[in-house]
Amino acid sequence: MNLAVAILIVVGAAAVGVAAMLLVRRHAPDGSYFHDGDRAAGVFGVLATGFAVLIGFVVFLGFTSYDSARSGAESEARIIAQEVETAQLMPPDVRDELTAELVCYARSVAGVQWTKMQNGTLGDSLNPWSIELFRTLQGVEPSTPSEEAAFTKWIDQRSEREQARNDRVHGGIGVIPTPLWYVLFFSAALMFLYMLLFADSGERAFVQGVMMGTVVAVVVSLLLLLQFLDHPFHRGVGGLRPVAMERTLRIIDQELTPAQRAAPLPCDAQGRAR
Repeated sequence: MNLAVAILIVVGAAAVGVAAMLLVRRHAPDGSYFHDGDRAAGVFGVLATGFAVLIGFVVFLGFTSYDSARSGAESEARIIAQEVETAQLMPPDVRDELTAELVCYARSVAGVQWTKMQNGTLGDSLNPWSIELFRTLQGVEPSTPSEEAAFTKWIDQRSEREQARNDRVHGGIGVIPTPLWYVLFFSAALMFLYMLLFADSGERAFVQGVMMGTVVAVVVSLLLLLQFLDHPFHRGVGGLRPVAMERTLRIIDQELTPAQRAAPLPCDAQGRAR
């Protein structure tokens, strides 16, 4: 989410809360609606503690998913760079083809695939260049010890790459279940309504407004934080970007020979097949 939009949402929600408190305060008795303020504060403490414990657990869950997606993206990029080096030890008849398909794989991750993750439209679709790499690999016939070692290493790197991709993709689909969102919003609404009962016509309006505004601002900020962690792929502040894969593409370009760089690739700059 854009930072400016998030700030506007927090400010707007706080303003609504302050307005509601001041409106209720006009008709509230002196001393609030509670006869025993200490008991009422204790009940509110139970509500606030329950909400804090629940949201703390969910923040931990969301951050774990966020960190897993970030680590998966970095690992995938690193493995692609290593596979390019391994491809140079494969049989000459498939060496350039594997290298070109790896470049297209990286372009697809940093281009089309990343855009789909931001839009939430990736779904269960595979990277098409992963399939092309597997098909090309089926035609490999190692004939020397170095080629056999490279072939074995490639198989291991392919498994690691797929695992890293799964970690990256898993973080983009959201790990917080819908019922949990319902509970969080229901708890926040209960706290808001309970706060209105603390309206006190005998207390200064400024104090009443600040009391409500700060509580609403904190609750809304935490909910926005959860939304950010649950959908980490975006262009806003802190959003995950394909920086690691873009860096890998630059590294690959430096490692390729002039002839390999001059050869046409089977994909465009976004990783789409030509």
